[in-house]
Amino acid sequence: MTEVLPYDLMENGDGIGLTTLPHSQRISVSENRDLKEKTANSVIPFLKWAGGKRWLVDKHSSLISPDHTRFIEPFLGSGAVFFKLQPESAILCDKNESLIETYDAIKNSWQKVESLLKSHHRKHSKEYYYAVRVKKLKSAESRAAQFIYLNRTCWNGLYRVNLNGQFNVPIGTKTNVVLDTDNFENVAKLLQKCELIPGDFEIALNRATAGDFVFVDPPYTVKHNHNGFVKYNEHIFSWEDQIRLRDAVSAAVARGAKVLVTNAYHDSIREIYDGVGELIELSRSSVIAGKSEARGRYEEMVIKCY
Repeated sequence: MTEVLPYDLMENGDGIGLTTLPHSQRISVSENRDLKEKTANSVIPFLKWAGGKRWLVDKHSSLISPDHTRFIEPFLGSGAVFFKLQPESAILCDKNESLIETYDAIKNSWQKVESLLKSHHRKHSKEYYYAVRVKKLKSAESRAAQFIYLNRTCWNGLYRVNLNGQFNVPIGTKTNVVLDTDNFENVAKLLQKCELIPGDFEIALNRATAGDFVFVDPPYTVKHNHNGFVKYNEHIFSWEDQIRLRDAVSAAVARGAKVLVTNAYHDSIREIYDGVGELIELSRSSVIAGKSEARGRYEEMVIKCY
């Protein structure tokens, strides 16, 4: 995320200096160092993920920072909230085993993953993309670099597999495999404090108790309204799963956990979460569409249980 600062910094021969702003807007050298350290420690999600919550982090950060001693995320995805909070202790879970393996490989061997990703960058082409897409690689590090490479160069960062479990998203227009925002070393440091779990959301939610903050961002499905990604999501997260999730959230709240759920703004979602927490309507921009005219602003719902 780009942080907007209320002052201008510039480099000069003596190190960090200030432009000629009014005295009231100037900051000290020690404050400059603090700001540089804060920027150096910031981590931007390294994956693009359909339904990712960078917009929530950017525009509604007050919703995602209640007091807590442990952070739990049952649907990790790109981890925008995790990277924003940078918790001292966390349980990170996702049903996508390849996704969790990628985080785990960075946690244990980020240098190797980064090196392999740079190799993909040098070799990238249409022919290379489709050759890499079908490869079955042996090491966790090579599979992690493959996962990130495909994520960054496929169409809109979409993750989709066929009935045989093979990634089948076509190549997109992006050509940058290595990004200026990459900071795998800091990602690895943050992940040292985390337990990574490949599996169903209940595994993580059932461990939530007093002192925990749980951010729940499931695939969006609604009852009696199947269209676009909602229809696609029905195959991976059914309405029965939504009910099961609601019950697991209710149980976690009863044990004293603070829970924030994101979901589609729809009467069926409002109905099942009635009485579980405070229902809040939010707006976001959507870019996951094949045609520009199909993109726009959409309402989403958050259920705040604290």
